[in-house]
Amino acid sequence: MKVRVLYFASVREKLGRDAEELELPADVSTIAGLRTHLRARGGAWAEALAESRLLRTAVNQDMAPPAAAIKPGDEVAFFPPVTGG
Repeated sequence: MKVRVLYFASVREKLGRDAEELELPADVSTIAGLRTHLRARGGAWAEALAESRLLRTAVNQDMAPPAAAIKPGDEVAFFPPVTGG
């Protein structure tokens, strides 16, 4: 399944990128699963997406909880609770 992942604010700064297209393994079907998958990259990924970090998520620009399902073609965003403007 291919999805587009967006990173905002401090997450973007830590990762050095604002977006990427990913082909996900068959066992990744929720936001929580995607976050775990990305964290497994290690280094900055493990730090920026650590379980202990409070992050908000959205699917196709709608706020979504970690258990929310993701489908092929979805856009998933990770961002801290407060983003400056």
